[in-house]
Amino acid sequence: MIEYGEFKGNKMIILKRDENDKFPFQFGKGKAKLIVDNYEAIKQFAEEE
Repeated sequence: MIEYGEFKGNKMIILKRDENDKFPFQFGKGKAKLIVDNYEAIKQFAEEE
């Protein structure tokens, strides 16, 4: 589930596991760019056992 919000005037993306997720993962454009630039390393990390 994806929502958008704002924090101190900055646009945020909010990722939730479901509608009742109490601790969503949220970040702004700076961290979004960092994630995109390091996507392959993050993907590899997520796939490790």
